[in-house]
Amino acid sequence: MFSKILIANRGEIACRIIQTAHRMGIRVVAVYSEADANARHVAMADEAFHIGPAPSSESYLRAEKIIEIAKKSGAQAIHPGYGFLSENTGFAESCEANNIVFIGPPSSAIAAMGSKSAAKAIMEKAGVPLVPGYHGDDQSVETLRAEAEKCGFPLLLKAVAGGGGKGMRVVNNMGEFDDALAAAKREAQNAFGNPDMLIERYLTQPRHVEIQVFCDQEGKGVYLAERDCSVQRRHQKVLEEAPAPGLSEETRKAMGEAAVRAAQAINYVGAGTVEFLYDVDGSFFFMEMNTRLQVEHPVTEMVTGQDLVEWQLKVAWGDALPLEQSQVKTRGHALEARIYAEDPDQDFLPATGNLRYLSTPDESAHVRVDTGVTEGDDISIHYDPMIAKLIVWDETRDQAINRMVQALEHYRIAGVKTNIRFLHALADAQPFREAELTTGFIDDHRELLFPKSKLDTHKALVLAAGFVLEQRKSREVVSTDPWSPFGRQNSWRMNSEYAQPLQLQVGDEIHDLKVLERDDRYQVYVGDSVYNLTARLDDDYLQAVINGHRISIHGNLHNDQLVLFYEGDTFNCTVYKESYGFEEMAGEGSLAAPMNGAIVAVQAKVGDKVTAGQSLVIMEAMKMEHAIKAPADGVVTEIFFAEGDQVSEGAELIAIEVNDPEAKQEEAG
Repeated sequence: MFSKILIANRGEIACRIIQTAHRMGIRVVAVYSEADANARHVAMADEAFHIGPAPSSESYLRAEKIIEIAKKSGAQAIHPGYGFLSENTGFAESCEANNIVFIGPPSSAIAAMGSKSAAKAIMEKAGVPLVPGYHGDDQSVETLRAEAEKCGFPLLLKAVAGGGGKGMRVVNNMGEFDDALAAAKREAQNAFGNPDMLIERYLTQPRHVEIQVFCDQEGKGVYLAERDCSVQRRHQKVLEEAPAPGLSEETRKAMGEAAVRAAQAINYVGAGTVEFLYDVDGSFFFMEMNTRLQVEHPVTEMVTGQDLVEWQLKVAWGDALPLEQSQVKTRGHALEARIYAEDPDQDFLPATGNLRYLSTPDESAHVRVDTGVTEGDDISIHYDPMIAKLIVWDETRDQAINRMVQALEHYRIAGVKTNIRFLHALADAQPFREAELTTGFIDDHRELLFPKSKLDTHKALVLAAGFVLEQRKSREVVSTDPWSPFGRQNSWRMNSEYAQPLQLQVGDEIHDLKVLERDDRYQVYVGDSVYNLTARLDDDYLQAVINGHRISIHGNLHNDQLVLFYEGDTFNCTVYKESYGFEEMAGEGSLAAPMNGAIVAVQAKVGDKVTAGQSLVIMEAMKMEHAIKAPADGVVTEIFFAEGDQVSEGAELIAIEVNDPEAKQEEAG
């Protein structure tokens, strides 16, 4: 077995590989960018080498530098993880040329599956069912239009060299085709350096079911159950589970055997995933093969009891597969939720910030957390904003869902926006519990997935007051005389009682509270209502009784920014001070950057007349494009940034003078 390997990756997957390597007695070399100098994977590794500046193109994508470090450190093999260079044919060839084992498939297999169009031709020959569409070499707009008409609508435009939802557009009719094609080609060029497209018929109620396959160097292959990854947003997986609910044993076997045929058709070695679209009638169609370990591999590990990274290392060393197909068994049910720094209320825009407070559920045989960050780390614009993967297991799907709901309630983050509240609503939604799964699940159930807060505003304000006051009390220097009124924080006044004011800002609204403390109890006045409150704070845990209702919450107060956590929900407020003031809102017609990122294209000039909904600026953040559109008809008056510029969240990008319909009417009159 290898004595030393290098991991050409970062974050949670690097940490995950290190754990297995160390358990197997293998030393690990890490690489890191300037942004990752203090990262968790660097601390966990036996040694680490600086590889370049923060942008991945100058660090984690520098194949020649990684090869150089592997040779210098004496690493016998390189594990690419997923993303970055994991499916890069040239990198796999460089490893082979330098006598370094690439812990993955041969470069020829990566090349075969790297082009979705070529892959479909290979699959057709291997007898794997395909979705109707076009995957030819002729990429002229005229040909693509003609093939779109043949395929029928709705259809899916997909980057030939793509993955992760990039370079992909759903087109509902011919009128949308040209704009969608241009956007998908541009995004594909930026992400993969290849603008070529394929066309597929878009199934309206499909499920995304994938098979984990493994092949050894002797050509033997097995499949290790299947995963359902139907719950997605923007074609990126949100919640995955194994096994896929509702599949018959016949379908499971047929899909597994088709996946093994697909792998063997390209002389595959190592871990791979064959992805299928599964339709309501039980038919399934090959979608693509990912020639690497998948993000969601832990759910397969939880139901099979196998360590897939250990399998990878053994197969790369030349060992036979650890199990025959008849020996592969599954038990129970597992789910994985991807915890992201993003804002679900703003169409899942990526978020950045500092993880000033991070508390995770306790790990056990039922709960697992795969992460590459610790409290105090920054989520930057340079890499994917995934914070962690939360994986749960139990005997049945219902029990596993209950585990997930509970674990999400115990996952608490402050300092950066996350999707935890959304994931909690998703896992607990009745349609999900009933396995009504399609790739359109999130769009179909938006009302359920974006629920109102479980805490009414008044009760949340009272709890916030209790948290603030109890924390102040714990920090105060108490008088040595326990009976002295000067040792209390109730603003005691001789011959009178004094209700101290407390202002809490929620959004743009400031709430004036008054608080009176009596015998370690509080009376909190919110508007015309009075609440009797007892509260006890232990670190971040507040136990409170409000008008006889006992309630417990966790919270974090930092620089007057308070976040309360309650049953998967959060309540944010600021302990308001007059000196803070308010920022003026941007004027009508201005368009601000919704997140940190780079300007990819400016599609208007000063003086242009624009219409409502017209794309004016294209931004890229976290490798995804976002169109900034005109809010109304008007004229462009100013452009503040050019293509290639980096911009911060909230920066004004472009200004338009909005047409005044009343003025137009007067002019016409």
